[in-house]
Amino acid sequence: MPTLQTLIAFFGVAVLLGLSPGPDNLFVLMQSAQRGWRVGLCVVLGLCLGLVGHTAAVAMGLAAMVATSPMLFTAIKLCGAAYLLYLAWGAWRAPVSAGGSVLQQSERDRLTWGSALRWVGRGTVMNLTNPKVLIFFLAFLPQFADPARGSLALQVVVLGCVFMLAALLVFGSIACGSGLFGELLLRSAHAQRWLNRIAATVFGALALRLALVQR
Repeated sequence: MPTLQTLIAFFGVAVLLGLSPGPDNLFVLMQSAQRGWRVGLCVVLGLCLGLVGHTAAVAMGLAAMVATSPMLFTAIKLCGAAYLLYLAWGAWRAPVSAGGSVLQQSERDRLTWGSALRWVGRGTVMNLTNPKVLIFFLAFLPQFADPARGSLALQVVVLGCVFMLAALLVFGSIACGSGLFGELLLRSAHAQRWLNRIAATVFGALALRLALVQR
């Protein structure tokens, strides 16, 4: 097991990484502003579940396979880019009324288990289809593992859990803050329309960035 000092240092670095602008926190920011903080927290949970997958891949050695296979890396990133383009198209075409779109207002007022699971799924897909996160975990987590302190795989799992805790706190704060701000924008159809356009542009830019990323 990593030492307490190592875990504290790792947690601090993870918080700073969560605060730095990136696809995940921008995704949380825009979805929360559009759909409300409840949806935002569901997306955050999905992103953290995606981190579970990345952590397991590093612990089992699967991440190394992606890092050394150009075809697999490209396939994953293109799937992620296509998914982001799908979200961009949906945001651009989102209907708007005087009090915000009917769909968005309904989701802010009442989030069913079914819709919550859908948003958790979106967050999970968003994270798992970004191969750069997997490569980052492959390069980052082992730096804090010490072979002298036991199983490296177990240490990677522990570090992954600490990273998820940091992501949950940072992204959760972003979701709540952005969601409350979005509620103010819902009072104006004009502001809501611009928010949808901005969200579509952000998702489209993230799709382009992901499609062009290299290992």
